[in-house]
Amino acid sequence: MAEVKADRELDLKGEVCPFTFVKSKLILEQMEPGQVLKVILDYKPSVENVPKSMREEGQEILDIKQIGDNLWEVVIRKVK
Repeated sequence: MAEVKADRELDLKGEVCPFTFVKSKLILEQMEPGQVLKVILDYKPSVENVPKSMREEGQEILDIKQIGDNLWEVVIRKVK
C-alpha cells in the first residue's frame, strides 16, 4: 500500500493512556472528514487503545506500524 500523506501529525511521545486518545480526538475534531492524522506513540498500550477507541468513534484506521525501538505510528482518517 502506498504511504498516505498525513494532513496533520501529532507527536505524543511521553504521553500515556487515556491522554493519548483524548489528545488525538481533540485534533481530529479540528479536522475535516477525509483528512488524515498521523499519531506518533511511544507507550505500547496506546498502540492498541488509540486505534480501538478511534474505531469505536467511527474513524478509519489506515495503518499501524512500528517505526523505531518503542516507537509507533498510527494513521487515522477522519470519517465523521
